[in-house]
Amino acid sequence: MSPVATELIGYLRGMNRSALRTDLLMLLTAAIWGSTFVAQQMGMDTVGPFTYTGARMLLGAALVAPLWWWRGGPFASVPLVPSQGVLGAGALLGLVLFIAINLQQVGLLGTSVSNAGFITGLYVVLVPVLMRLGGAAVSRQVWVAVTVATLGMYLLSVKADATIAPGDWLQLGGALMWAVHMLLVGHLARRHDPLRLSVLQYLVAGVLSMLVALNRETITLDGVLQASGAIAWGGILSIGVAYTLQVIAQRDALASHAAVIYSSEGLFSAIGGWVMLNEQLALRGWLGALLICAAMVLAQWQPAEPKAK
Repeated sequence: MSPVATELIGYLRGMNRSALRTDLLMLLTAAIWGSTFVAQQMGMDTVGPFTYTGARMLLGAALVAPLWWWRGGPFASVPLVPSQGVLGAGALLGLVLFIAINLQQVGLLGTSVSNAGFITGLYVVLVPVLMRLGGAAVSRQVWVAVTVATLGMYLLSVKADATIAPGDWLQLGGALMWAVHMLLVGHLARRHDPLRLSVLQYLVAGVLSMLVALNRETITLDGVLQASGAIAWGGILSIGVAYTLQVIAQRDALASHAAVIYSSEGLFSAIGGWVMLNEQLALRGWLGALLICAAMVLAQWQPAEPKAK
């Protein structure tokens, strides 16, 4: 049996139920995020990108808000995590989320769902880069992963005639902001009640998005109604369920372990684009996507230390 298979079996045997539950929550989160790329693109058939983002954010906030009351009300089954300063933490998360998700949303106007999913997934590699800039040590292995990911993005995004889809640059900017968001979630979720944190960030991102939409886009009732299915998909599943699961799961998960599981988001987005929108990737694109996935795993892979005899 190969060393990798032996290590995997040992890991599974040593995993307790709590760790398995956390991993499954993060995998479900990645699957929802990946599938939502399709809804994000379809929703913009009749509404603008900021209108779509604002509507889904506010819908997600409305979905999670009753759970906030339940945890703090007379029927709370678990004590609240002390949340002094949660308003500032939620506002900061909401601002970063507003920038990240709208770079992604506007970028979808100029690129494909599969490209958007894989390029967004570069946040998994960007996380250790930001950690290094913040003074943390980063191994040579991580820098190799960054190089591999850059090559993969080139093959995926740069066409044979050396052109880059305009939306790919916005997706790359969004990936940077998603990396910042992930680091902030890992830091703040251990200090504040996750439901309060989730509702606050949704409200801030939703209100900011609607303010931009009112200033830059034409909003009609008919357009919103036609996009209601995509808004519900993105608001209920992606915002109300997935982002809340992210905050809850990252309270107990190692950042490197979480990043590896979240990297499957790109795979799910490619599958969604293929099934729902009939998008096709050439061999060059699939090779680039494979390199990006390999870089994501390489950046986070920590081989087990040899056991003492």
